[in-house]
Amino acid sequence: MFVGRTESLALLAGARERARAGVPARVLVEGPAGIGKTALVRHFLRGSGQVSRAAGEEAESELAFGVLAQLLGRRARWPDASTAGGELLEAWDETQQTDPEPGGAAGEPVVVVVDDAQWADRASLQALTFALRRLRADRVLVLLVVRDIDDARLPGGLRRCFTADDVARVRLDGLAPTELRRLGSELGAAGLTAGAADRLHAHTGGNPLHVRTLLEQEGPGLLEALARTDVAPPAPRSFTALVLARLAAISAPTEALVCAAAVLGAHCGLAEAWTVADENPQVADENPLGVVGGVALAVLEEAVRAGLLTEAAGDPVIRFPHPLMHAAVYHWLGPARRAALHLRAAAVVTDEAQRLRHRALAAVGPDPGLAGELASSGRRLAAEGAWAGAAGQLDAAARLTADTEAQERCSLEAVECRLLAGDVPDVGEVAERIRRFAPGGWRSYLLGRLSLFDVARAEALLTDAWHRCDPEAEPVLGARIAGQFAALHGSMSHGAEMAEWADLALRLAPDDTATDMIRYLRLIGLAMNGRAADTLAALGPLPDPVLASPAQLEQLLGRGNLRPFVGDLTGAVRDLSGVFGACRGRAASFRVVAATALASAEYRVGRWTDALVHTEFALSLAADTDQPHIALHSRTLAAQLCAAGGAFAKAQAHACVVRDYARGSHVSPALAAALAEGYLARAQGDPEGVVVALDPLLALGPRGSLEEPGTVPWADLLSDAWSALGEEKRAARILAPYEVLAARRGHHEALLVAARARGTLESARGDTEAAERAFRLGLRHRAHVEAPFDRALLHLAYGGFLRRTGKRTSAAEQLQSARGLLAHLDAKPDLERCDRELAACGLRPAREHERTSDLALLTPQEIAVARLVASGQTNRQVARELVISVKTVEYHLGRIFPKLGVDSRTRLAARLAGGPEPRS
Repeated sequence: MFVGRTESLALLAGARERARAGVPARVLVEGPAGIGKTALVRHFLRGSGQVSRAAGEEAESELAFGVLAQLLGRRARWPDASTAGGELLEAWDETQQTDPEPGGAAGEPVVVVVDDAQWADRASLQALTFALRRLRADRVLVLLVVRDIDDARLPGGLRRCFTADDVARVRLDGLAPTELRRLGSELGAAGLTAGAADRLHAHTGGNPLHVRTLLEQEGPGLLEALARTDVAPPAPRSFTALVLARLAAISAPTEALVCAAAVLGAHCGLAEAWTVADENPQVADENPLGVVGGVALAVLEEAVRAGLLTEAAGDPVIRFPHPLMHAAVYHWLGPARRAALHLRAAAVVTDEAQRLRHRALAAVGPDPGLAGELASSGRRLAAEGAWAGAAGQLDAAARLTADTEAQERCSLEAVECRLLAGDVPDVGEVAERIRRFAPGGWRSYLLGRLSLFDVARAEALLTDAWHRCDPEAEPVLGARIAGQFAALHGSMSHGAEMAEWADLALRLAPDDTATDMIRYLRLIGLAMNGRAADTLAALGPLPDPVLASPAQLEQLLGRGNLRPFVGDLTGAVRDLSGVFGACRGRAASFRVVAATALASAEYRVGRWTDALVHTEFALSLAADTDQPHIALHSRTLAAQLCAAGGAFAKAQAHACVVRDYARGSHVSPALAAALAEGYLARAQGDPEGVVVALDPLLALGPRGSLEEPGTVPWADLLSDAWSALGEEKRAARILAPYEVLAARRGHHEALLVAARARGTLESARGDTEAAERAFRLGLRHRAHVEAPFDRALLHLAYGGFLRRTGKRTSAAEQLQSARGLLAHLDAKPDLERCDRELAACGLRPAREHERTSDLALLTPQEIAVARLVASGQTNRQVARELVISVKTVEYHLGRIFPKLGVDSRTRLAARLAGGPEPRS
């Protein structure tokens, strides 16, 4: 029974046509409860083939990945939303593989429906968002049904995804009076006049659920009530009363089945519900799951006819028609019967976590034994990195323990798990709740962890936690505190302290530090303290990333980050590429760090397009998981890349985001913002802007780790800026410590950079001999430096100096060398400066290096796909590595081939390699 909604159905049909044509479509269906959202979607999808449905349930909103399990038809333990989203993407891929024959009609799209999303668990919605962002050329139609898209329970990434300009938005209001008359006629109230329909509309707002309830509840009496104008019509009885009336009209076995289904959840297997509903344990033992007899089917049929349950032919799953109906039945159950059914459910379900959940819901008052089991289960899940599931178990344990100290301990551990799962939308509210707990080590530790962006407060709280903790008696807590101290000192660029605390955490509890990057933090801390070479040597051989254990993958990530400290950029790219490809199952924070580190190495080695692809991945993943703060350094790198390429507006946008995070006192965002703004100002030829951005770094106190060769250089930029402004003494004070440290480490890239800045400074002083010596010293280091941009800037600075001293022939040689490197990188701002210098020498720029690169014809995502395909990977392997769908890979190849004038993967590989294309 369905009336009206013509415009809404047209919008949905348009979205389906776009999806059928290979353009992924998203539809937002929103409106208040009972307005007909579910009915609209059901009517629209009548006869549709590939439909995957799921519905949120208020009572199960804390059940991690519950909605995702409905969509996939199975449960699993996913470490985080990004991994789960990747699996959802693969499932859609597999469903789409039944493509029509060439020239045939387009295949039907995969339709995904998530109803009552405001009650869905956060982890599932983040996984859905992750998958949606990676669709490009897929026949997928996703309908999100929600009361209000601005509901704070919905992840921010999902809200942005379904409020974008390309989303079809269906906002349902009440039915019009004319539509209410049609609805009344369908329901047997044929005498509903236009005036009565107007009054019914004014009384109910046209809400179909309220109207239908009233029509069913009052029958002909409603017409009489509507005919009167002196009193308002009766209000609908509660939805629960309607459900209870239906329950009272069915047989006892059917009522038992409906109640059992309500206890099992919004959907369950018929065999499970039948076993739970059977009141005779002996009979239940004789009726194993999967064996459903004719009696059970007859009982189910009665429930379906009563409108209490639904089922689909060939589908063993039964569902409630609406979550409100499920809630009405569940909450109507008395406490004794509800507890008994939960205990029976605990004996039926096979998943241990679900079994514990049912036992917890059946518990009456404190149950120390069950609380202990729940806490142990939660801690096991936490040790496995299944943070969302662990949080639910620990919360249940807290509710069931009578001991205040144990209760607060479990609550604090649950908060920690939610924090690690990226599921704490309001940190301030959580911190305020924790402050009401009794003082203790766990309390201070969690408050410190929640305050990492307030360095002074975080340090004070972690210090208090450490003083309250006996590391020998509580090694787990001690390791957690030490791990946070390592992260805190890392954010302040205190390498020695960072390594010391990380080392302590590993000694106390190496597998229980509540972070999957503690080994990485230790290695980076040692490198920042000038011990990169020794640390690399001590690491010894490590396995291929694909074969590495979680701890070894951390070490490989650390090794990849150590290599730039000793000038091995090629080795860094090799290590980090392997780690990035193998870390698909790790937490989002680990994957963001891996992508950012890889992008940084690629930037320095001159693979700027690849670097942009990986920075975009890191930023997208951080946004998808509602943790944008974990990708600040990736955003800084994106600003550097855009500035160096001349995309100043994009660079400025990235820098502004980082600056917003740096408004407080936290050192890491302040450093990131200074670098982003400083590199942008340098590219724009704005020395005053460089000084404004970077000079505040001098006030950070001891800067040994900040100036360590191998980190992002900034002293040379600031020295160059002061030299350009005629402040040679300031330039010298900044440059001298960096020169000393670079010489002490024997770091050729840092020595080259320092020599360039020294040459610029001496030239500004007018000491041409000293400038000449400095530039020539830089050239001697050039052969040992892989970074093409640094080499180019040295040639450019030296060439400019030679031109100004009248040595035009020598100047031209240096400038031509610079130009070749800059043209290859497509470093537009410095390329333009180089051309101006050449013109001042009376020369026209040589264009032999400016043959348009094949890669310049492609977008960053197309380049990433092309390179992986050229390396021999299949479309599915490329999709897995880039976390996109196979259809998106096919879409990109469909654009890459004509752009490059090739028609096969072999010719693509040859074209990218620069060799002759194979003959047909």
